[in-house]
Amino acid sequence: MDKLAEGVGRIAAAFYPKPVIVRFSDFKSNEYAGLIGGAGFEPEEANPMLGWRGASRYYDKNYEKAFALECEAIKKVRKVFGLDNLIVMVPFCRTVPEGKRVVSMIRESGLGKSPKLKSLKIYMMVEIPSNVILADKFSEIFDGFSIGSNDLTQLILGVDRDSGLVSRLFDERNEAVKRAIKAVIRTARQKKVKIGICGQAPSDFPDFAEFLVKNKIDSISLNPDSVLKTTLRVLEAEKKLKKSK
Repeated sequence: MDKLAEGVGRIAAAFYPKPVIVRFSDFKSNEYAGLIGGAGFEPEEANPMLGWRGASRYYDKNYEKAFALECEAIKKVRKVFGLDNLIVMVPFCRTVPEGKRVVSMIRESGLGKSPKLKSLKIYMMVEIPSNVILADKFSEIFDGFSIGSNDLTQLILGVDRDSGLVSRLFDERNEAVKRAIKAVIRTARQKKVKIGICGQAPSDFPDFAEFLVKNKIDSISLNPDSVLKTTLRVLEAEKKLKKSK
């Protein structure tokens, strides 16, 4: 818990007072099983990518104590270190009731309850078709969204991104994926909640970053090696939008 608080706190401090988003754990069961001692605690799943991961773990009796430790670490960063620029994010949240349950757990842990700190904001990853379809409902629970284009592409196209046999079909620029992203950005703006993207696509494809700008996304996460070229592309796209207005 202390190690986690130190690591997260170091990043939050480096960017203070700008917001820093930390995603709660999202290892899959096979990934946890691969850690030292992990195999004794993890179930064997035929398809871990669609199994016991993300939000569904947090309220499960076999994991809730571990999630409580994650919350304690975040609480230390905010309360002890005083870094109230930290925002938490819930990954792989399948249903609206699941979202409500996890948010309730986070709030009940005491996170952000301090008169000296800004109230804690809780974001949700948009990486499941249900997140796009019910974005209006999820926006009533969460303070913001971050599009996970890798998982969203996988689930829209029905392509297991861990399988080399069908990897040629995995493409974030597919029209179905782009329509979904466009739709969720539109809903987020209508509901006045922040929305960004933290998938691989903007780093790999500058034209994809331009597509996001045109649809008025709030923020784009990039890999370090692509920051410069993609930022220049984004600035150019923003200039074009201003001229068109």
